[in-house]
Amino acid sequence: MMISITTEQMSEMIGLRVRHHDVDCQIVEILEDGPALILEDLEHHISIQPDQHGEAHRKVPKTYTIKVLTHDKLEFTPTFLALDPVPLDVSNLPNTVTTESV
Repeated sequence: MMISITTEQMSEMIGLRVRHHDVDCQIVEILEDGPALILEDLEHHISIQPDQHGEAHRKVPKTYTIKVLTHDKLEFTPTFLALDPVPLDVSNLPNTVTTESV
């Protein structure tokens, strides 16, 4: 049986932090054909991005493309299944709990 994953389900993953090969990353984009996730390296590993003439002018965060389903669309890929969610660090968030006087 084919696995069905919708664009809406995948778009809910945007912004999540995950570990990919021991590197903290954030899901920044989805690709419908594939489908695939685009991860951005959060550990300051960079790559040099060439311009249209092939000249290196800009440093950008490294990105990874992770296929979600196998070619036959019967299973999730091992790489996708190996993504490890990074817990949200709530210590830096403002306290949003309020109490009202009655």
